[in-house]
Amino acid sequence: MAAPSSRGDRLQAQLSRKLTVRIPAANVIGAILALASGVLTAAHIHGQPGVGRADYLTFVIYLSVSGGASSWYLGRRTKAALVWLVADREPTRAEQRATLGLPMVISLTALVSWAGAASIWAGLTASETDNWRYTVCVALSILLGGVTTSGVSYLLGEWTMRPAAALALAGAPPTRRIGPGVQTKLLLSWVVGADVFLLMIGLAILGRPADQPPSRWAIWFIIGAGFAAGTFVLYVASRSLASPLIDLRRAVDRVTHGDLDVGLEVNDGGELGLVQAGFNQMVRGLQERRTLQDLFGRHVGADVARLALRNGDVTLGGERREVAVIFVDVIGSTRLAQTRRPEEVVAMLNRFFGAVVRAVADEGGWVNKFEGDGAMCVFGAPVMADDYAARALRAARTLRRELLAVSMSETELDAAIGVSAGTVVAGNVGAEQRFEYTVMGLPVNEAERLTTEAKSRLGRVLASEEVLSRAPGEASRWMVAGETRLRGYDEAILVYEPADTVRVGQNV
Repeated sequence: MAAPSSRGDRLQAQLSRKLTVRIPAANVIGAILALASGVLTAAHIHGQPGVGRADYLTFVIYLSVSGGASSWYLGRRTKAALVWLVADREPTRAEQRATLGLPMVISLTALVSWAGAASIWAGLTASETDNWRYTVCVALSILLGGVTTSGVSYLLGEWTMRPAAALALAGAPPTRRIGPGVQTKLLLSWVVGADVFLLMIGLAILGRPADQPPSRWAIWFIIGAGFAAGTFVLYVASRSLASPLIDLRRAVDRVTHGDLDVGLEVNDGGELGLVQAGFNQMVRGLQERRTLQDLFGRHVGADVARLALRNGDVTLGGERREVAVIFVDVIGSTRLAQTRRPEEVVAMLNRFFGAVVRAVADEGGWVNKFEGDGAMCVFGAPVMADDYAARALRAARTLRRELLAVSMSETELDAAIGVSAGTVVAGNVGAEQRFEYTVMGLPVNEAERLTTEAKSRLGRVLASEEVLSRAPGEASRWMVAGETRLRGYDEAILVYEPADTVRVGQNV
């Protein structure tokens, strides 16, 4: 026989082998226990046939016939239910239900076999005695043994089929319960593990004459069998319920610590499967939220994003703030666009903007917007900082050094920097459907004009007198560059440039 070729073939063969061993074993053990219980409880009843050779012969024959028929039937049902698995494709809704319904098919098949056994032995007993009560007790005892075996078969079938159930539910997790729930499983475990054996003890007494009680050995045998079966049933049932919950607890712990690369295997059609699917959906939502938050932060700045997410600040309007503003603009960008390939221009600008973002972020500022080949950077909003002016001036000096380093490899890349400070209006501007957080006011316009003026200066950096007056600690690192009249201004203003401008310019 050729070995299974695909992953689905191998899994189906593996599951079939396990079912072929586990389910018949459960039925054989149940049959042996039922036979032993029948021998003990029927012993020493005067005038009753008890268990004889015909019973043993019938037992062997029926066990062989019913076992073979059940194995053949379950093999066909399993193969039909797992045809999607062998074909390595997603199951249809019908195939999904058939796969999840296999444990119930296994259980009902076992129950039918035991019901057949109860009918046969009821007939044999009725042919040998006129005591109909005893006949009914025999049939019910066998049927109760079948209920136990059927319940055990269901739990074993569900346990065995979990890998296939997980694959069946992977593509289409359940949105409603499509299998027995937790309450049903717990009730089944109690009935199979306790109630059945209590009833068997009662039947052992009920089917006998009052003056001929069953032997102590018969009662203790049923008690022992009930204890063993009950322990096994509760173990399988508790493991079936506890394992998914343990996995869920571990997954929740990982999410609590910020690990969103986690998912649960959905392998149950009841409430547990709904919880597993719901957890996975929640994690996907958190992953999407993290992605959106990351994109949001990249577009508007991390500080603006955190402020909006924390306060739910999505209203239009603004407030007055004292800030410092840096404008940075590439010199000769039009010429670059005309003489270099678009890919080269974009790569060059990305290096330029990378230097801008690093220098500004290191001083606690944020890049409010990129404007083609320039950028506007703000210090003091949205997060307030008492030394916003000093931070902006330090960032401007650092940025100039960074851009000089970039120009060592990109000789055509040069940029001018303007720094100003003052009162602005900071807030969300736009419409309810689309807006952005920005700052507006005289310092913004002044910084932009200073950038234009700096393009004609050797140092490429100019700061207003106002920003220097707000950062006394930075005064020694800047020197007066003279007076200049900025475009749109009626009066000339005093401007400053870094004290090492001449030295740095000569090094260049």
